[in-house]
Order: sequence, then structure tokens, then C-alpha cells
Amino acid sequence: MAVGDPEQRAPAATSATAGFSQSLERGLQILAAFNELRPVLGIADIARAVDLNKSTTYRYVATLARLDYLQQDPETKKYSLGPRVADLGFAAINSMEITRVAARPLQGLADETGHTVSMAVLDGSDIVYVDRRRSARGVHLAMELNLHVGSRLPAYCTALGKVLLAYRDPAILRVLLDRTDLARRAPKTITAREQLTFALGRIRETGIGLNDEELAPGLRAIAAPVRSRSGEVIAAVSVVVPLSIATAPMEQLSARLEAPLRRTTNEISARLGYRAQSS
Repeated sequence: MAVGDPEQRAPAATSATAGFSQSLERGLQILAAFNELRPVLGIADIARAVDLNKSTTYRYVATLARLDYLQQDPETKKYSLGPRVADLGFAAINSMEITRVAARPLQGLADETGHTVSMAVLDGSDIVYVDRRRSARGVHLAMELNLHVGSRLPAYCTALGKVLLAYRDPAILRVLLDRTDLARRAPKTITAREQLTFALGRIRETGIGLNDEELAPGLRAIAAPVRSRSGEVIAAVSVVVPLSIATAPMEQLSARLEAPLRRTTNEISARLGYRAQSS
């Protein structure tokens, strides 16, 4: 039997596998091996992650690097994701229906409150920002962490993330929390699983999530869910208020921002086809 590419040596495809490319699958598996916890990997690391031998892995990696989906550090010889991956990510975010329908309401909320407004979705135990809007009259500080579309943060210590976690199926939530290191990142970070679970339960009751210096010192936020046509919570919107420009207690801040925030998330949800049932 001739030795060649695995796809060329495979038996005739069945109806279940017709059109399936194993090479493409492996290439995507390699790209997926890189994440926030493992942004830089060597050939041996990648080979273990995708369960291939080193020589086969190197062939795929070399192709991905030549196409700019991976880039190699000339000194360490290790790899990280390349610029073409970022292009794909931004293209995917920009093509999402939710970003199109939410753009105007989000900007309206930013202009009304004078604060930065963000929208994010849940990806595993992280949130990914899909939109960020700033008011022309607002004060923008480095305290906002210079986040941008595509930025990722742990869900457990953000208002956006807690809202998104709160509405997950209980079985899925348990798995996500099992994978989460509840590390202390700021003065009031919730590091006890029982306390976090209680906080998520309160969010399900009230529909509002708060971040009171849990992600970074001096940074506070209030968030609410966005629902799809079926009623599933698919995103969350937050208003970010640095303590340095609004020193009121969190309860007062929440009371002031809750109405415009809910109005905005309700509008986005309605544009996505969601119709709240009358009580």
C-alpha cells in the first residue's frame, strides 16, 4: 500500500463521512489547542494536545505558519496564534446578528449614561467582548482596562460573566465552575464557590448582575441579560463605572442605572425576536 496523506489512504467515504476533511479537522484542532492559559506552545505540546506524532504535527504547523494562522518565535522556536486567526475572529463577531441589531441601542445607552457600555457572550468559563461603546461626553480612564472587541476575561469575576453563568443549565454550570480557578483578582473577588453560587441565584431572581471591585480595584459594573427568540440568554450588556468618577454606594449606582440598562437589553432582545410573556 502506498504511503501518503491519511486522507488518500482512507477507505471510500460512507454517507456519514462524505465531504469530511480529516486534514482540515486536524488543522482546526491545532488552532484550538491555543488558549488564554496556553498562548505559546512548542511542537511537542501541540502534538500531545491533538494526539499526533511530532513529525505529522510539524507538517500541519508549518503549513499553518506559512499561511499566517500561526507565528513562530525565532528564539524559542515556539508558536502562537497568528494575525489571520484574529481576522477570522473579528469577521465572525462582525457577522453575528446580535452585533448588528444591538449597535444602536448600545450606543444610546452609553450616550444616556455617559459611561462605557459593553456586550459579551460566554465561551466556556470566559466571556468574550463582542461590542464596546463609549459616550462622547463620558470620562474614559485606564481603569477600564483598555478592553476591546475580542478581549476575554474570566466570567466569575465580572458582572457580564456572572449574568451569563447564572442562566446556564445547572449541570453545565457545575462543569464550568469545576474548571474555574476562583483566584482573587481584586479586593472583593468572590473566591468561595458557595458564595458565587448564591450570587448567581440572586441574579436569576433579579435579572441584574453586579461587579463591585471583583475584577480590578476601583472598577464597578452593572449587567443584564439579552435573550434570543426562544428566551435563551445568549449575551449580556454592562455599564462600567470606575469608582474614581462615581463614589456612590453600589446600591445607589445600581438603582440609577438599572432602568436604562433593562430598557436597552429588552430592546435588543425584542429585536432578536424575544417576546416576554405577560405576568
